[in-house]
Amino acid sequence: MAEMVLNTNTLPEPLYRLIRSEKVKVNEVNGVINLIPILQVENDCPLRGLAADSNLTVDRFLAMTHDEKEMNSV
Repeated sequence: MAEMVLNTNTLPEPLYRLIRSEKVKVNEVNGVINLIPILQVENDCPLRGLAADSNLTVDRFLAMTHDEKEMNSV
């Protein structure tokens, strides 16, 4: 079963007019192709996890882990 997300503006015009969302999930099951609209939800849920309340960026995190690997390899 293959699955992907597409922008609706890439669909042919007849399909584009039928779908009211900006994106659709496309999957195939037993030769049947399904287009499932993805509804946009507001980002009301708070961030969760280790760095939710910090200003740690991905680049800084990767630099820190790289430095840790270098220190452990010595």
